Amino acid sequence: MQKNLFIYFLVFLVHTAHCQLVSDSVLIEGHYRTFHFLTPADKQSSLLFVLHGSGGNGRGQRNGAQKLEAIAPNENILMVYPDGYKNYWNECRKTAQSAANMENINDNAFFQSMITYFEQKYAINPKKVFAVGTSGGGHMAYKLALTMPEQFRAITALIANLPDTNNMDCAEKRMAIPVMIVNGTADRTNPYTGGEVLTNGISLGFVRSTDRTFKYWSELAGYAGSPKMEALPDTDPTDGRTIERYTYKEPGKPEVTLLKVLNGQHNSPRDIDVYLEAWAFFKRQMME
Repeated sequence: MQKNLFIYFLVFLVHTAHCQLVSDSVLIEGHYRTFHFLTPADKQSSLLFVLHGSGGNGRGQRNGAQKLEAIAPNENILMVYPDGYKNYWNECRKTAQSAANMENINDNAFFQSMITYFEQKYAINPKKVFAVGTSGGGHMAYKLALTMPEQFRAITALIANLPDTNNMDCAEKRMAIPVMIVNGTADRTNPYTGGEVLTNGISLGFVRSTDRTFKYWSELAGYAGSPKMEALPDTDPTDGRTIERYTYKEPGKPEVTLLKVLNGQHNSPRDIDVYLEAWAFFKRQMME
């Protein structure tokens, strides 16, 4: 019995060491930009940025990603939780009233600097760089795919639509990469059918509908016609939500997937863990 307890204690220590949060910063155009990360199990790890929503921060974003953190050592993922500038990202919504947008903070340089940092210090695999973002973080993930797609293998945007065409201030490279979207049909903050986004009384401008957002990425990847549709298991019948998966996937083309959360609001569905789902999506892209 004592031997078993000792072995359990050793395993606990090893797991704790892998899950220890490290914080650091890089200097970008006069601003120290901070980020927090969990070191990987080995070299050539995947680098995964987990992006908080508007008004949030990197440490707080860990709360929703605990199941992914638990498997990160075995999956050899280096998980990074960056902090937005004054809790916001300078993404692609032209009329956003956040300080990050008003001061035109160089978030692209921030992410490029972090990628270089982890290449040099932890020898991550530069061909396995991913981003998953929630709400405003989802908009930042879209920006990374729009403006520096050569640096990212794939992205996932949660409860976020692309800015409408008259509210887009990013120079689009229009390079197709794998994209997964998870949006709720009853979301009043990020309206599924498009419209104005309001966060804490701050207008972030108008966004496209989820259908138009999905169409943008699928057409960019060269798809036409209808995607494959499947209903996911309703693992939590009490939440009043179900999920439909729409997928474009053909050999030689990036996968583009939409998880449509019927009756879903501006939060995560309980039928799936969105971070585990995002990682499963990212792993599929590494098999291509």
